[in-house]
Amino acid sequence: MDRRDLFLAGALGAAVATPALIGVPAWASGEDRDNGPMRDHDRGRPLVVGHRGASGYRPEHTLASYELAARMGADFIEPDLVSTRDGVLVARHENEISGTTDVAARPEFASRRVAKTIDGVTVTGWFTEDFTLAELKTLRAVERLPAVRQRSTVYNGLFEVPTFTEVLQLRERLSKELRREIGVYPETKHPTYFQNVGLPLERPLVAALRREGLDRRDAPVFVQSFEAANLRELRSAHRVKAPLVFLAGAGNPFNDPRSYAEYLSPAGLSGLADVVNGIGPDKGLVIPRAADGSLAAPTSLIADAHREGLQVHPYTFRAENQFLPVNLRNGAVPTEYGRILDELAAYLAAGVDGFFTDNPDLGVLARALHRS
Repeated sequence: MDRRDLFLAGALGAAVATPALIGVPAWASGEDRDNGPMRDHDRGRPLVVGHRGASGYRPEHTLASYELAARMGADFIEPDLVSTRDGVLVARHENEISGTTDVAARPEFASRRVAKTIDGVTVTGWFTEDFTLAELKTLRAVERLPAVRQRSTVYNGLFEVPTFTEVLQLRERLSKELRREIGVYPETKHPTYFQNVGLPLERPLVAALRREGLDRRDAPVFVQSFEAANLRELRSAHRVKAPLVFLAGAGNPFNDPRSYAEYLSPAGLSGLADVVNGIGPDKGLVIPRAADGSLAAPTSLIADAHREGLQVHPYTFRAENQFLPVNLRNGAVPTEYGRILDELAAYLAAGVDGFFTDNPDLGVLARALHRS
């Protein structure tokens, strides 16, 4: 039995017994504005997005993590995209890879450790843009949060850094094997930075989607970015037809005078609706936490976004106590599982159209419980 066989055995053992069955995909309905984005959608079945795959159980952004997410019932798998020195898109959470690969233990690459300024922040480490694809393929993925997810460290050293093309090929294979459409939800990471170093992400991203027949309005695709300018460029300059999602958190997008709060105001959402199909807000922008750390009442963000025909896919739902509201924790051990199903129930009741989770099996279960 080779490593792939071993992985599949583990994946099947961990998968949900009754994976989600897709009828009419939530991304496939709706009418178009003049510029093409969907304006309506089926809100009856919220989407489960495997955040970096099934990153609660396998090292993130590996084919193993993505495959496990799909087998657990996720509707979408989510690769974050950065570039190699030779212009190939690969899946890593950041272009700095000391926490997600074994590069720090590779003496042949010791001299590549440098300090760079990424989106105004100085970062020291090893960066994908300083490696060719062939060099990156010699590295192996490791668990990024070993103190939180010690069990995932069992898989350290087993998996390569995948290319975006490999992720798309996996998506196609699993869609056929599982007999349901598996979507892909790529994020452009630091697009302004990569443009400034002569390795723009947009062109190879669009080329890859078109090569696979995925640049269409009803494609099982959402392209996401924290930079509104990047999404506008994809829609206008590159004529992308696939759905786009604007991610939002605290502060401002890089090199943008408008804050995320302004973008998510009713007026800001109206402007976004000319370009994007949905928003991916930090979950605290949908249901904030009270002063004591428990969940408060939902904001008006979902209603405001739906008024503009925008889907709402908040991030990120994780099972460990340390990521949960204080009233939904089980015991005092930060790494033990808490009441993630109760947290997800609150967001599903509030009307989200989908959500990002490190635990796709629990996301599928929460959705089933909500509908029952």
